Amino acid sequence: MQQSNRLQSQPHAGSLPPRVPRHLRTAAAVAAALQGLIDASPPRRESQTLHAQLLTSGLGGAADLSVNVKLLVLHLRCGSLHNARAVFDGMPRPTHAAHNYLAAGYFRRGHLREALGVVRRLAASTGRLDVFTLSMALKLSAALALPGAVVAREVHARVVRTVAEPDEILSAALVDAYVKSGSLGYARRAHAVMPVRSVVCSTALLVGCMNEGMFRDAEAIFESMEEKDVVAYNAMVEGYSQTEETAEGSLEVYKAMQRAGFRPTLSTFVSVLGACSLLSSPELGEQVHCQAIKSSLFGDIKTGSALVDMYAKCGRVEDGRRVFDHMTERNVVTWTSMIDGYGKNGHSDEALQVFGEMRRRLDVRPNHATFLSVLSACAHAGLLSRGQEAFQSMESEYLLRPRMEHYACMVDLLGRFGSVRQAYEFVRGIPARPNSDVWAALLGAATLHGDVEVADVAAREVFELSRAGRPGAYMAFSNTLAAAGKWDGVHDVREMMKRRGVMKDAAFSWIGSDNPLLDD
Repeated sequence: MQQSNRLQSQPHAGSLPPRVPRHLRTAAAVAAALQGLIDASPPRRESQTLHAQLLTSGLGGAADLSVNVKLLVLHLRCGSLHNARAVFDGMPRPTHAAHNYLAAGYFRRGHLREALGVVRRLAASTGRLDVFTLSMALKLSAALALPGAVVAREVHARVVRTVAEPDEILSAALVDAYVKSGSLGYARRAHAVMPVRSVVCSTALLVGCMNEGMFRDAEAIFESMEEKDVVAYNAMVEGYSQTEETAEGSLEVYKAMQRAGFRPTLSTFVSVLGACSLLSSPELGEQVHCQAIKSSLFGDIKTGSALVDMYAKCGRVEDGRRVFDHMTERNVVTWTSMIDGYGKNGHSDEALQVFGEMRRRLDVRPNHATFLSVLSACAHAGLLSRGQEAFQSMESEYLLRPRMEHYACMVDLLGRFGSVRQAYEFVRGIPARPNSDVWAALLGAATLHGDVEVADVAAREVFELSRAGRPGAYMAFSNTLAAAGKWDGVHDVREMMKRRGVMKDAAFSWIGSDNPLLDD
């Protein structure tokens, strides 16, 4: 705020005020000059100088509303939220337009709560909001994902009371806000009473149903849409691609989309490649790869990263490496996918080699996911010292505070290839309370080495934190007791499972997909 305060302050004693140009001696002339600066592309940055000149001339006073609104817009165009807010706060009665401009400026810069505060101030001062402001409030509600859809419900009530004619953009924003606030029931009711359901509005509800795993409802919405666009198809493709059970549907919609004459977009390729990963179907992935090569999107970093990930997860890590090597640009996702692919396919040395190369570069930094892949690779290969060094470098070199999944990976590494007791002491030294993943990793290590005492401690923690969610933990502890000949303990664990309704995991086998080849 120092900069904005400086604009409002008087010149220092003994200094001359900025000279006001002769052509800026009337409010109309000032407004025209400001509009010229606003319309310039890129916007010219004379706003601060001009603002100071106006203050000394008396033309930039609070009463000059048209001048102040244009000055506010110019500051926003130049990226100065502080100065824009200073102009706004200096207006005794900011106009409706001033509120909307400032709220939109805050929104574009990611200052969501400040934007919402401006909207609430407008509602309190005037008692009415136009369609633009209502839509902005709904966008803020969706972006903030406030629980209970408080803002969305408040806006909905205002829409019902004040908006005479249905507005397509406002309706879509309302459904989207409800969906993103976790209030799918409200979203469905709002969608149901709309006289005309646009493709944008229906797609927003479709996405909400997909996110909640309500695939049949999503399918019904999709089939009922009189018109479909590429965004609607992509919503179905992406929604199906999230689980192994529905991944086949992603491929089917992908084919239907092309038959309907829509060209795959970047989002389409990324989602379909994700589905191929879940299905462990590199053959289908290769066909998508070929289609991506034919499009203008093949060189995009997201397509390349998705291909690396797909080939690695399908066991074709060398094919993934060829894609990786030919990419002209790589981001942290690309590097992490390559490291993870090597680690998951048993090539831990190569994973650590790629990680070492990544650390030497200046254009990318490892993130939490990267370190999880590195620690997992070390755990698979029993590389204890390398894993410890990587774990310690998270905070010391990259200022990344380890998360529980990193602690669990280290416990697994220490317990399997170091010492169960060392792993137990490591758990006791975790600054936050360990979650069930950490204790389950310790239980697995104790089971492997037959350490009944540590297994007992870990099992009790797991049972407390996840009473029925980890049947494998119950069986691991039971097996440890059985191996030690503690049959009374085995009986107690089995009885506990019965009381809590814990069922043994059913065994199953997996058979590759026989999905027909994709359409060209």
